[in-house]
Amino acid sequence: METKRSVTLEDVRQIYTLPFTELVFRAQSVHREFHEVGKVQLSTLLSIKTGRCPEDCKYCPQSSHYETSLQIEPLMQAKEIVDRAAVAKTAGAERFCMGAAWRQVPDGPQFETVLAAVRGVAALGGLEVCCTLGMMRPDQAEKLREAGCDYYNHNLDTSRSHYSKIITTRRYDDRLQTLQTARKAGLKLCCGGIVGMGESVEDRLGLLFELAQLDPPPESIPINAYVPVAGVPLAESAPVDPIDFVRMIGTARILFPRGEVRLSAGRTSMSEELQALCFLAGANSIFFGEKLLTTPNPDASEDRALLQKLGLNGS
Repeated sequence: METKRSVTLEDVRQIYTLPFTELVFRAQSVHREFHEVGKVQLSTLLSIKTGRCPEDCKYCPQSSHYETSLQIEPLMQAKEIVDRAAVAKTAGAERFCMGAAWRQVPDGPQFETVLAAVRGVAALGGLEVCCTLGMMRPDQAEKLREAGCDYYNHNLDTSRSHYSKIITTRRYDDRLQTLQTARKAGLKLCCGGIVGMGESVEDRLGLLFELAQLDPPPESIPINAYVPVAGVPLAESAPVDPIDFVRMIGTARILFPRGEVRLSAGRTSMSEELQALCFLAGANSIFFGEKLLTTPNPDASEDRALLQKLGLNGS
């Protein structure tokens, strides 16, 4: 469906509501057409500045609006970040992502530290460099690209209609503007969302629809299952139905045939069978390492064992 014709909400609905086995079959067929069979990209995500974020995202323990057990950590030094990237590369990571809990990219020494880290990670070679730092200006985006940043992550999180129930300190259009700023600077986009935050099926369709309106489409599409954290407003959210989650993965694969559909947060609560279904439905990238910013992630050895059991190649 990655054509010049605009994708409609009804197009997304027709894919998502296919009989389950038909959806998975079509998604796997698309995957095989555009991607190496059995290949799973391994990425590592490091929180380089943790907590005290002024946003009120109701799912996030890093928000300064909520009382959680999160340990606040200042911006790491560039050398420490690069050292952590080197370890990730040795462990098999192909992409290294740096995330900071900011509303928007700051100027001054903090941004210079990030740029130094980006240059250092890029100099390691063999790693795609990704940043997720909040909103940013065009000049900041240009500096990130010049330093060696390849991808900018900025998720839409949910549908436009559900957004105000999740976040009030940033507009939906602010997110779209940030994506446009990154794209104009020559950065590739990593953009997806979170399911399991009390949204309806229509909201999930709406999220995928909004992602499909991005032109060109994002090169990386992370699909996250919400991980409840004590102290935030969504702490009691019910987990997303496993079959519905696979439907999100499969629909994303069909909508974005050339993109990396990333099986992201929430894998610690997923069975091996559910993860296998996600790979069958077209997921071809995972984060590995002990944390995704602040939420737990399966141990790297567990991921290696699972990929080996499934006969998948995570290099």
